[in-house]
Amino acid sequence: MEKAEFTAAVCQNPVNRAILERLPDLKAPDAWLVSGALFQTCWNVKTGRPVAHGIKDYDIFYFDDADLSWEAEDEVIRRAEALFADLGAEIEVKNQARVHLWYEERFGLPYAPLKSACEGIDRFLAVACKVGLKPDGEGGFELYAPDGLSDIADMLIRPNVTANFGAAEYERKAARWKAAWPELTVELTVAAPG
Repeated sequence: MEKAEFTAAVCQNPVNRAILERLPDLKAPDAWLVSGALFQTCWNVKTGRPVAHGIKDYDIFYFDDADLSWEAEDEVIRRAEALFADLGAEIEVKNQARVHLWYEERFGLPYAPLKSACEGIDRFLAVACKVGLKPDGEGGFELYAPDGLSDIADMLIRPNVTANFGAAEYERKAARWKAAWPELTVELTVAAPG
């Protein structure tokens, strides 16, 4: 799968298309539409399902380390709620500069501070999840897919054990995805390094 095929599939989902068109209006630095809304739409296009089948939410990552308060992140969340209110979709907005402040308490694993939204994408549980898309300012899209798009094209779920890997959470998510897309191949978990 090449970038053009990927973005064409992603944009068949009208919610993705609207989010990507409006993302600059959110006025959040280093903002990306990430993960499930992207790769799950591709799976739906590939398998002939409705484009929003199985998509739980639409995740937007941004990175703003100027103010790490919850209030600053909440302001961006409220702007997103207003900007995307007409879409009828659950949209989750997270400042990746703040994740290290709450991650260990929620997931039981330490989480080193990040330096960009893309570093947050790098830490998703499965390789297929490690994808982000944002407008490039010239009518196209910037794609971030550090491991390429082959796992998405091949409908393969395999663990990303390079950072903050939790086997139980991986297995829970993989089971949900397999139930929605039985064509998936899911690799068993492996022990995290070190």
